Formats: sequence, structure tokens, C-alpha cells
Amino acid sequence: MKANANGIDVHYELHGREGAPWLTLSHSLACSVRMWDPQIAALKDEYRILAYDTRGHGASEAPKGAYTLELLADDLFLLLKELKIGRTHFCGLSMGGMIGQTFALKYPGVFQTLTLADTTSHYPAEAAPIWAERIKTVESKGMEPLAEPTLERWFTEPFRKSNAAAVNGIRKLIVSTPAAGYAGCCHAIPKINLTARLKEIKCPILVIVGADDPGTPPAMAKEIHDNAPGSKLVVLPQAAHISNLEQPEGFTRALREFLRKN
Repeated sequence: MKANANGIDVHYELHGREGAPWLTLSHSLACSVRMWDPQIAALKDEYRILAYDTRGHGASEAPKGAYTLELLADDLFLLLKELKIGRTHFCGLSMGGMIGQTFALKYPGVFQTLTLADTTSHYPAEAAPIWAERIKTVESKGMEPLAEPTLERWFTEPFRKSNAAAVNGIRKLIVSTPAAGYAGCCHAIPKINLTARLKEIKCPILVIVGADDPGTPPAMAKEIHDNAPGSKLVVLPQAAHISNLEQPEGFTRALREFLRKN
């Protein structure tokens, strides 16, 4: 389904039973709603689930130019408004978690809970050239050169070897991501700097991270946890960056237990 939000067409899906509490799912860079399939299947009997493609991704519109996390948060706010969703649980992974932090601070009271998976609240200055290089690559050569290095960061080697079909499915999402959308989000991501403001977020927070995540490692998750009073931290063993796919049972269990308590 499509809705016009913040001047662009946003693709979204609704799952689960009407009248149940809302749960909004926000995916990582270079993915789409499809990365949430295990969680949608596991949680749709308890929740009314909104999964949406971020600006520049999946079937959503991909305007050229630099995006900001505030812009991406505004997209979600106006999508929720269009769908008449006044209050929702939120779970975001990687870029989705950055959008979630930005949204929770800009629009307090909308999120019933905030789950931040494999993400960060701050990047050091030395990370900026990495993102600049990715923008340069995708603008000159497209998404294909980024596929293999990305998969190596996103999944542990044992998982890549034993789950070829799942990994190939994510590979297809990566290479099909619009170059303009990927580059736009790469401008936004390294600028996140919210650690000192996490204490302002009043809703319950769950932090999940794969123990083997090289991109947003457990130290970054712990920084969020340490600066968000009352938050809970769950480290999933044998998982890298896309922990909800590498350890779907453990991820969903942690999320379900948290949601049920809040």
C-alpha cells in the first residue's frame, strides 16, 4: 500500500489483528520491510503491525539529494498521522534505530516503547570518510560493489555459509536499493549525535545487539543503555549486524517479553 507523507509516496504494509496494540517496524539501510518477515510472522497474532519502507528504499519514493534523520523522522510522523495511528510501539534496527531515537525526541508521547537494535546514538568523527566513500561508490558504480562487503559486515561467516538462501535474499534487497536513496541516507546516518539527549526519552527502551556486530558493536549498544536510564540491554550471541535475521528466535523473544511488560 502507498500513502503520501511529507511530500513523497511511502510504501507500507499492515499485518495482524485490528484493535491490537500497534507495533511499527523500521528497517536498516539498504533493506526494506522484507527484513522483518520473521518478526511479522511471530508477532502478528498479538499486535497490529505497521512495516514501512524508509524514504529512498524498497517501494517508497527515492528523491535525489542529502537526507537528514529529522527528515526521516518527519516522514514517519506524517505516515502515522495519515494512518491515524496516535500511539505505537516502535522497533528499529540500525538506521531504523537512529530514526527511532530522533523521532522519540522530536515527537514525545507517540512511542509507547522504543526498541533500538544494532544501532548507535553517536558516530566518531573518523567514521565520516567511510560514509563519504560509500556515497562516492554508489553514485559512480551503483549498489553492486557494496553488496559483498555489506553482507560480510551484516552476517557472521557461519551464518553466511549455512543460510545461503536467506543471505541471497538480503543481497537482492541491497542491490535493488535505489542509489539516490542509499546515498541520501548515507548523508544522514554519520551525523547522529544524540547520546547526551537519551535521558530525555521518557518511554521504556530496549537495546538489542548482536555480540559479533562489527558496524554498531556492543560497545555502542552499551553506550545507549548507559545513557538511557531504566533501559534494558540484550546481547544476542552468534549474531552480527542484522541480528533479527541471524537469531530470529532470540530477537523476537527479547522483543516480545519487553512489549508484554510495557
